[in-house]
Amino acid sequence: MYRERRAGRIAGAVVWASRARAGAPPTRVLPDGCLDLIWSSRSGLLVAGPDRTAHLSRSVAGERWLGLRLPPGTGPAVLGVPADVLRDRRVPLDALWGRAADEIAERLGDRPSAAALESVAVDRLVAAGGPDPLGARIAASLAAGASVAATAAEVGLGPRALHRRSQALFGYGPKTLARILRMRRALALARTGVGWAEVAARGGYADQAHLTRDVRELAGVPPTRLLPG
Repeated sequence: MYRERRAGRIAGAVVWASRARAGAPPTRVLPDGCLDLIWSSRSGLLVAGPDRTAHLSRSVAGERWLGLRLPPGTGPAVLGVPADVLRDRRVPLDALWGRAADEIAERLGDRPSAAALESVAVDRLVAAGGPDPLGARIAASLAAGASVAATAAEVGLGPRALHRRSQALFGYGPKTLARILRMRRALALARTGVGWAEVAARGGYADQAHLTRDVRELAGVPPTRLLPG
């Protein structure tokens, strides 16, 4: 059981919740350039860093999850560390925030609300002076299909500077982020019923074989496995 909705107070953020059922297979979480602030009924508060490839999330029967998925570039301002420190990692929140995380856990209790979890992030974001505006600009350009070179020119950075800022903001360089966002655009288009050959052409892949190979490398399975039905 999984559901999600837009967060109310952080632009581009998503609140999600799930409950594990007995015998359910691991959940395949695709990379997206985001960082998540998560509460688990078994593990407490933790942070999911930006993944380069799909992460298989395992739960015990009945385990409840509540998460706030921060949009690309916003997580570092909330969590107080560069995104690449958390790349491909799941980290207890107290490893980052120390006693403050324990106090937050006590305040949230054993059935936190989505609004309460989001308030934690909002408070941190306000204290940090907001997210780095460059993050949203870079992510939007790459999400729209612009090349890395065009994105660098758009935001006024040289290639090396763009790479450094991207590592800190997203956890990896702009080429990797562009590849991940392209995969997500392709899957979203395929879910509307568009055939794979057309998805490949419209998504900027050389051909359908290129799309299949790229998705398999990022997701761990071929694209057909990622569609419902």
